[in-house]
Amino acid sequence: MIETAVLWLLKTVAAPAVGLTSVFLIAFVSATLLPLGSEPAVFAVVKANPALFWPAILVATLGNTLGGAFDYFLGYRAKVAFAKERKTRWFAWLAHYGPKTMLLSWVPGIGDPLCTLAGWLHLSFWPSVFYMAIGKFARYVTMTVLLLYVPDGFWHRVGELLGG
Repeated sequence: MIETAVLWLLKTVAAPAVGLTSVFLIAFVSATLLPLGSEPAVFAVVKANPALFWPAILVATLGNTLGGAFDYFLGYRAKVAFAKERKTRWFAWLAHYGPKTMLLSWVPGIGDPLCTLAGWLHLSFWPSVFYMAIGKFARYVTMTVLLLYVPDGFWHRVGELLGG
């Protein structure tokens, strides 16, 4: 059921008329605990219309940051679910470094749960969102520049090496 819903969403937002809207929605959803990647959507919009480089980066950053804030609020409300984990090193690390740990919110696999844990620990909201935005912005700029300016042949060879 979830797979069907995600496929429907991707098909709906893939229409060229909704380019930046689709970037926003995909970036938001991919920042939640759902396993989606938003970089391909950003790249597709920028490749189709290079003039949208900065608008696409900013819209993706906004959507992904708001998705991270959504994760933060999930964690803020999920105290009971994480009660056993309170003594792990992740919590000590987050408590020690505070909102600056949200610079790592862009890292695949740990970024989204990190935002959730930040909410659970009640780290300061606006500084957390600020650092989330910096990390996510840097990721989108880096990934889009790499995809745009590294020759396509290189990416085809990487795909072949990875079995694609």
